[in-house]
Amino acid sequence: MAGLPSTARVVIIGGGAVGTSSLYHLAKAGWTDCVLLEKNELTSGSTWHAAGNVPTFSSSWSLMNMQRYSTELYRGLADAVDYPMNYHVTGSLRLAHTKERMQEFQRAKGMGRYQGMDIDIVGVDEIKRRYPFIETHDLKGALYDPSDGDIDPAQLTQALAKGARDMGARIIRFCPVTGVRRENDEWVVETAQGEIRCEIVVNAAGYRAAEVGRMFGRDVPMMVMSHQYILFEEIPELAAWSKEQGKKLPLLRDVDTSYYLRQEKNGMNLGPYERNCRAHWATHNDPMPEDFSFQLFPDDLDRLEHYLTDAVARVPILGTAGLSKVINGPIPYTPDGNPLIGPMPGVPNAFEACVFTFGIAQGGGAGKVLAEWVTEGQTEWDMWSCDPRRFTSFASAPDYCVAKGMEIYGNEYAIQFPRHAWPEGRDRKLSPIHDRIKALGGRFDAYNGWERATWYAQDGDDISEEATLTFRREGPWQHRVREECLAVRDAAGILDLPGFSRFNLEGPGAAEWLSLQVTGLVPKPGRIGLIYFADDKGRIVTEMSVVRHDENVMTLITAAVAQWHDFEWLKSRMPKDAQFRLIDRTEEFSTQILAGPNSRKILADVCEADLTLPWLTHQETKIAGRWAKLVRVSFAGELGWEIHTRVDDTAAIFDAVCAAGQQHGLKPFGMYALDSLRLEKGYRTWKGDLSTDYSILQGGLERFVKWDKPDFRGKAALLNEKQQGVKKRFVTLVVQNPGDCDAPSVSTLWHDGQIVGETTSGGWGHRIDKSIALGMLPADLAEPGTTIEVEIFGDRFQAIVQKDEPLWDPKNERLRA
Repeated sequence: MAGLPSTARVVIIGGGAVGTSSLYHLAKAGWTDCVLLEKNELTSGSTWHAAGNVPTFSSSWSLMNMQRYSTELYRGLADAVDYPMNYHVTGSLRLAHTKERMQEFQRAKGMGRYQGMDIDIVGVDEIKRRYPFIETHDLKGALYDPSDGDIDPAQLTQALAKGARDMGARIIRFCPVTGVRRENDEWVVETAQGEIRCEIVVNAAGYRAAEVGRMFGRDVPMMVMSHQYILFEEIPELAAWSKEQGKKLPLLRDVDTSYYLRQEKNGMNLGPYERNCRAHWATHNDPMPEDFSFQLFPDDLDRLEHYLTDAVARVPILGTAGLSKVINGPIPYTPDGNPLIGPMPGVPNAFEACVFTFGIAQGGGAGKVLAEWVTEGQTEWDMWSCDPRRFTSFASAPDYCVAKGMEIYGNEYAIQFPRHAWPEGRDRKLSPIHDRIKALGGRFDAYNGWERATWYAQDGDDISEEATLTFRREGPWQHRVREECLAVRDAAGILDLPGFSRFNLEGPGAAEWLSLQVTGLVPKPGRIGLIYFADDKGRIVTEMSVVRHDENVMTLITAAVAQWHDFEWLKSRMPKDAQFRLIDRTEEFSTQILAGPNSRKILADVCEADLTLPWLTHQETKIAGRWAKLVRVSFAGELGWEIHTRVDDTAAIFDAVCAAGQQHGLKPFGMYALDSLRLEKGYRTWKGDLSTDYSILQGGLERFVKWDKPDFRGKAALLNEKQQGVKKRFVTLVVQNPGDCDAPSVSTLWHDGQIVGETTSGGWGHRIDKSIALGMLPADLAEPGTTIEVEIFGDRFQAIVQKDEPLWDPKNERLRA
């Protein structure tokens, strides 16, 4: 169908695998008035040179969901759209050289089994049986995934395009987009063939996504890597084996060395992710060309020599084959390696489905997720791992994107250890007292770019990066974290907490509007309270603290990483004629947490505030002559206050509190200690225990639901769930006789030999000296005293469901003291 239509409901910019999958899934959802614009031919970006591997493995629950969906879609796609495709489901072996790698595989196996996949761990003999050409002398085992394989990227894209067209969607090729503008609440997309008006635009432009983003005033956090793979000529032994067996070898990944090796017809394809990698189009001297369609970079084989040598030693028959071709093409990376799928930050009715490093493996699932975002405003799975709003403005700096992209690429297969902090792109946002915290021994990690102390090292402690490459509970930090927790329990602790996201909501009607957005009550003036936001399905969107200053003047406080997400959630739901306003004041203030039985004495020495005011109150005071807001809450679960200060006053106030605290046993503590302390209280963390994977009622938050309110978002869904019966519930578990590891998130929970639930977070409680896991179980198993099993890196441990109250100070007597 020729010619550019004048209007459409949705316009998608970019015709690779992800763009066509988005179009296909929108059409499947009934949105057929959609147009895809491609500047050249379909697949002309990264899709055409992609290797086409389709793994399901991921250490992320949501990415594994997305990739699993892709494999399921691709199996039936050829028949569904009547388009032939080469899709080889060969299975794969991921090799493990170390105990830690085997632990990672055990966790992935548990996640996969929970999602219905037949992932398994195999020993060395089984590796050899499945892959007879391999050397196994230095291996511990492997992860076997029977659903892994490879697909022809061009055929996949054309199949998705045909399916979309058959349902009525349109694709316009050789139609570069030159600009966009907003008119009368519509988008006008300017192209070389004319203009098209639409309600919604999707940026699916792959490695050109930043160029398209700039048309919307959006700085897309991304860079472009040069990725090479080598094709080898036919290997007679391999040809003979394949003919005899009637199948291809499993795809082999030596993740500890950092490459994959795949049978390609009767030859092989070697794809390394090399440490000495190269970024492209990253400087003014190396600009992105006007057009790079169907083009490649020059070969750069010197970078691959180490990986080629290792692969030949691992699979010796590879050394008998000549090189057939080298593919060296551009692939995009975000600063964390995950794609961008979801609302375009700060831009109305615009979405992103771009910067896919593994666009073929994730393309099917990405189309599903994008279509849900567009048509329903929400997704089936919690997709925070890919949400564009997880990055704020600092992450778009080109030097940051390049440093992080190269780090991710060179460590593509690296194990994600819980205590390891990646070194690139650091010190972007610093506390006003960063140097003081560092001088006290603070070891740091970044939270939305803000450097926060995780623990405090002392002389002689091992602070090397190597010491953090473990899943074990014990490490150089552990005894220090215990000391910090016990100081908070017995005396007092102070935690520097820069970067709390905070928004002022003020003006006529603000409180009334906020009440409609939250499940519970907005606190009265002079009080602070937790408020929960549900989506239309009653699922947990976010949690905020609201400090109410006056009738229609409030400060909403939320997690550092939630800054853009939560601000946009609020902003997008405000009426256009609202007389109140929402202001982001995150950069203006900083916070310290002062907690412990001596915290009142310390504050009495430095200010004249009324320290007898009860829990959940707030007041203004002066410390060291500077203004401060004292908020009587404590995420640590002890008597305590948050001390909110203007950024420029933070150092003076911190110094005054620390000086007064010397005679009261005051000790600095970090984020690891805070995590331990909050687990003992059963306090939830955002996008761990609190996510759209769970409803407000499943999350154990009914006490924050005010049923007799006339209305609030999600009320109908929650009422229906309550009437039907809540099917699963949030629980606190104490693990019995644990090993040397605590339960990470998404560890499977077992009962009578069946997987019945998952953990949402876990760790060691130092005040109670027990291993704790928070999680979700079917309602009939959530009864206190029920014995279940929690799988921790392949081993199962008994765990006991606890009463629905904190493990530490269950009556909150210390907190309210």
